[in-house]
Amino acid sequence: MKTFAILVLACSLFCSCNRENNEEDPGMRNITATEFAQLMGTGWNLGNTLEATGGETSWGNPKVTPELIKALKQAGFSAVRIPISWSVHITDQATHKIDNAWMQRVGQIVNYVLDNDMFAIINIHWDNGWMNDPRESSREGINEKLHAIWTQIATYFKGYDDRLLFAGSNEVHMENDWSSNPPGEYISVQNSFNQTFVDAVRATGDRNLKRFLVVQSYLTNIDLAYNSLIIPADPTPDRLMVEVHYYDPYEFALKEDQPYDSQWGSVATGAVTSWGQENWVNTQFGKMKAKFTDKGIPVILGEYGALYRSSLSGQALEDHKRCRAYYTGYVNRAALDHGMVPFYWDNGAEDFRLFSRSSYQVLHPDMLNAITNGIP
Repeated sequence: MKTFAILVLACSLFCSCNRENNEEDPGMRNITATEFAQLMGTGWNLGNTLEATGGETSWGNPKVTPELIKALKQAGFSAVRIPISWSVHITDQATHKIDNAWMQRVGQIVNYVLDNDMFAIINIHWDNGWMNDPRESSREGINEKLHAIWTQIATYFKGYDDRLLFAGSNEVHMENDWSSNPPGEYISVQNSFNQTFVDAVRATGDRNLKRFLVVQSYLTNIDLAYNSLIIPADPTPDRLMVEVHYYDPYEFALKEDQPYDSQWGSVATGAVTSWGQENWVNTQFGKMKAKFTDKGIPVILGEYGALYRSSLSGQALEDHKRCRAYYTGYVNRAALDHGMVPFYWDNGAEDFRLFSRSSYQVLHPDMLNAITNGIP
């Protein structure tokens, strides 16, 4: 009996050691970042919700429900990007302690996504702009806070499987300065934020040692990603992705005041801007392919979309809707063709919403069809 007990104990110790050092964790697939990105498909943004600085419903959207996420899955989406504010939920400014109830609510919504076998990305979004001061004089203080926040987030979620990704930030830039030609100082400091993010997450151990992480270019601008993004050092190889956003041309996609463009692309029957048409999409996404995806670093197109101009009427509105659906389908398809993972920007408001956040109905079937089934 003693010999048997010793053998059982030895086997137990050996098996435990083997699990720790050798055995694969089925929740963290042993595949490349490129292979993983290919599984993610097409994504959707839960915009203007958890990043709302007055609380989940403070920007006009209702609380997120399991039914909303289920509707996304049924519509054909396979990933959800969840923009989040954290600093406004800090209960102790000295330690940057995040409110437990808020962390649990974020976890609940992440669970809604994973329960539908979808991928989830959580980030630090605008968050009252506390990261939007990329000067050397602010580098140390922001990095200290960034490290503290990501350490807490990563610790809370470190047991989650690889369907949950972390994205370090959003459109970091100098507050009130949207220039795409920033000083080198700003670029350098923003690159340091990416390194701090990776260091903080990896230091928490467990599944975070292998979790896929997403880093951003300054302003999530494609040209700045191509020219100046430094990929952080990472102790775990082949686990990083890059994030950029796409709202070109501004005159069609984002400009609210007159004059603006209500039509786009080869399907337009009226005037379009002289830049930002189909060839521009392919040129810009081609830069991401050459710089990153061809080198095994997948690119997340974290946001894209174009304003719905509800003030139009009659034929003008019909022409706009046709061009907007074409634009959305074209950008989404081009992203996939260039090895990127696209996430449509849905803020729940009239200008970008695709789904009703209360009835879960699709409000623009032409847009959904363009995204999920290809260019109309």
